[in-house]
Amino acid sequence: MMNNKEIFSVFFREKPAMMLVELKNAKNEIYASSLAKHIDCTYSHVVKILQEMEKAGLVNFEKQGRLKLLTLTKTGSEIAEKIDGIRVLL
Repeated sequence: MMNNKEIFSVFFREKPAMMLVELKNAKNEIYASSLAKHIDCTYSHVVKILQEMEKAGLVNFEKQGRLKLLTLTKTGSEIAEKIDGIRVLL
């Protein structure tokens, strides 16, 4: 029998899905480096995925000095909401 985490990763690539969920649930400002720590992923991998998500219109990068603040777009937010809902159901 598969556990919930395993079945979730059957439907979704786990790291990108969790990145969206983390961004949705973030209580304060979040950056690629903190996101990488949260989902236990390398910084470079996170940035690569984020760039794809930006192209797809799911996330925005807002430059703040040397840091880039991450925010979800309306579409990104809706998708994250649904992914989180499915994760909770599983």
